[in-house]
Amino acid sequence: MRLYRQSSRLRRTAWFALLLLLAWPITLGVMIASYARVSDPHPADAAIVLGAATWGEQPSPVFRERLNHAIHLYRTGQVGLIVFTGGRGSQDEPPESIVGSQYALAQGVPLHAMACEQYSTVTLENLQGVKQWVARRQFKRVLLVSDPLHMRRSISMARDLGLPAYPSPTPSTRYTSLSSQSGFLLRETYYYGAYLLYRQFTQAGEPPSIPADSCLAR
Repeated sequence: MRLYRQSSRLRRTAWFALLLLLAWPITLGVMIASYARVSDPHPADAAIVLGAATWGEQPSPVFRERLNHAIHLYRTGQVGLIVFTGGRGSQDEPPESIVGSQYALAQGVPLHAMACEQYSTVTLENLQGVKQWVARRQFKRVLLVSDPLHMRRSISMARDLGLPAYPSPTPSTRYTSLSSQSGFLLRETYYYGAYLLYRQFTQAGEPPSIPADSCLAR
């Protein structure tokens, strides 16, 4: 009888652990999807455009949506500056931030209203690269510009770094089909979960920041 009770208890514990394991990514997915609709309407000192892929010297469709939204924020006076982030996808291509700034320049945004961070390759590095730039100017509010499903992870990272960041997701997105949206949500759930674990257990500390600078190609 004792062995039966122990076996039954172990089965219940195993089922409970399995349910928790399944519930965690589902909960993260719901958090990401619900936050995608959050957009801060208030004026800010700058818009920070998170990097995305480029096609040579042209922004990819995903990156272009982010650039268009940041340009709209500048034109309507919601921000006074645009900060572009992102380094080189490959050595024979310009940095993502330079491609973004050239696109904005062609749309009428003056060079003095831009800054570029030219070395980062992932979201966390994007934000680390602009941290000193924002702090040096004593900005009180910055808007993060990215795809809606990217906002939960981005804002979490930014605020963990001490950035006074608020969400400004693109009103339109290239991820329009059910399959592309589902794929994006699955990837973001994985990366957000990985970041939360990294934040809890890493002892490495914060890597050195390379501050944003002028939008002149190096």
